[in-house]
Amino acid sequence: MVMQPVLEIFAADDFTLWPVGEHKSYGYLVLNGKLTPAEVGTAVMRIADYNDFEPEEEHGPCPTDPLGAFLHGLLTMPDLLAAGGFRVTDNATDTVFVEPGCCSGLETWRDWLEVLDGSGCSYFGHDPSSMAERVGDTVRLTLDAHAKDDSPVIELPVDQVRALVTGAQQDLRDFLGLAGTWAEQHLPTYAAAVTVALARALDLGPTQ
Repeated sequence: MVMQPVLEIFAADDFTLWPVGEHKSYGYLVLNGKLTPAEVGTAVMRIADYNDFEPEEEHGPCPTDPLGAFLHGLLTMPDLLAAGGFRVTDNATDTVFVEPGCCSGLETWRDWLEVLDGSGCSYFGHDPSSMAERVGDTVRLTLDAHAKDDSPVIELPVDQVRALVTGAQQDLRDFLGLAGTWAEQHLPTYAAAVTVALARALDLGPTQ
């Protein structure tokens, strides 16, 4: 059983602000501390692009240079998003709990802690409508809650899910450390600010 933090990515054939990898659209990039520089560049590009909205006036005017303009939303928006989530794969049955979905992202990964120690239930967007719920000492992962009895289900002990979530959180922290080093090399002027913003987008906190 494997749980991985994954980031939804798109092809970026015309992106030239820094080196990125070659990826197909509508795929997922696993985030951890083992990514190549080009893969880190892809991840940073994707997170910045996802937050490329017009900030409110109090966040200041958008810079006129291409790099500053592209990073402006990431560096100034109060609530950041990172399309993706924690993906669970049962290698024994080839069943995949595709938690990443619409209205849910890596910024909400702590919902898993709510399943373990809070309300005992969390929904992770839709298409499919994936749901995790605690039933006693078991966590039940339903791939599509709207499919009723037709949906595949993964059932795991609570302690195993807790260990999986801890491992996935460490993968995020390892990625953040790697991204900080990458930013110092590729975005020296913005390195500190980008690293803090990525920590916020991944809900890790600026000092973690």
